Amino acid sequence: MAAELRSLAREFDLGGVIFFSRNVEAPEQVAELAAECELLGRTMPSWVSVDQEGGRVARLKAPFTVWPPMATLGRAGTQAEALAERFASALARELTAVGITLDYAPVLDIHTNPANPVIGDRALADRAEDVARLGRVIIRTLQGAGVAACGKHFPGHGDTSTDSHHALPLVEHPPDRLRAIEFEPFRAAIAERVAFIMTAHVLVPSLDEARPATLSPRVVQDLLRDELGFDGVILGDDLEMKAVSAAHPVPEAAVDAIRAGCDGVLVCSGDLDLQARTLEALVRAAESGTIPAARLDDAFTRLRQAKTRFLSGSRPGPGARIRNLRSILGRDEHQIVADEMAAYR
Repeated sequence: MAAELRSLAREFDLGGVIFFSRNVEAPEQVAELAAECELLGRTMPSWVSVDQEGGRVARLKAPFTVWPPMATLGRAGTQAEALAERFASALARELTAVGITLDYAPVLDIHTNPANPVIGDRALADRAEDVARLGRVIIRTLQGAGVAACGKHFPGHGDTSTDSHHALPLVEHPPDRLRAIEFEPFRAAIAERVAFIMTAHVLVPSLDEARPATLSPRVVQDLLRDELGFDGVILGDDLEMKAVSAAHPVPEAAVDAIRAGCDGVLVCSGDLDLQARTLEALVRAAESGTIPAARLDDAFTRLRQAKTRFLSGSRPGPGARIRNLRSILGRDEHQIVADEMAAYR
C-alpha cells in the first residue's frame, strides 16, 4: 500500500477504498491488502469494495471464478431465479474469502437499447420486471452472506447510446416513462433493503435540463430519496468519468454531488493528489456552509448505519483467509454454476 494513501487516510479518515485490476496480483495479496485497507478508517472500518459483476466488468480474474455476463441469467427462463441465487451465493463466498465487503452489483439498468455501448450484456434483462426480480435475488443473497450490494445506475443507463466514461449520455424519456420502466428495478431493490444505490452520469432533460443526474438535487434528493423512499447510502459514480469531469472539475463536482444528496462519491484513477484536493474541497465546503451541516449529518448517519449493519461483526483475519483461499476460489461447485449460466449466452 502506498505511503501517500496511508497519509491521506490519517488526515481525512477515508470511508472506503475500491480495488481495480491494477491492485490485484494474486488472491493472497488481495486478502492481505484488503485487511490493511479495512484498517484505514479511524472511527469505523473502511469499506473494501470492487466492481465484480461478471462478464466484462470483473476485477478479480482466475483463480477466482470467471462469471459469464449477467444477461445470461435473464435468458435462463424458469431456472433464472434459482441460478441467480446460486451465482450470488458463490460470488459472495469468494468476495468474503479475500475481505471484500462491498460489491458494486447488481446492474439494475434495463437493456432497452441494443446499441448501448456501456451497458449491453451487463444488464440482467431487457424487461423491467425481469431485472427487478433477478436484481432482488442477487441483492438478497449477497447481503444475506454479509456483502453489501450496490444497485446501479439510477435513474437508469439502459437506454443510452453514449458511454459515460467518454461523454455525457442523454436520456430523453419523459418522467412517466421513467417511473413505469427505468425506476422499477430500483423500487424492487429498495424493497429488498439494498445497502447502496449508485447514480448515473446521464443527463435527463425531463428531470433536470442542466445537471447530470449525480449532481442534480431533483434526481438524487427529490426522486430517489423522497419519492422512492430510499433510506440507504447514495453513492456517486466515479467523478473522473468524462461525462462529469469534461465540464465539472472533480473537486467541485464532489461538492455538488454531496449537496445534491449523494452520501459519498468515487474518485478512482488512483491520483492521490486529485483525491487529496477533492477531500480538501469537501472540507472547505463543510466549513463555509456551502454544504449545509444538516446534509453532512444525514450523509454521515447513513454511512455509519451501513457500516454498523455490515462491518460490525467479527471477520477472519488475513491469515485465516489465506489458509482457506484455495479451497474456496474457483471451486468445482462454483464452476458448475458458471457453466450453467454460460449455456444461456
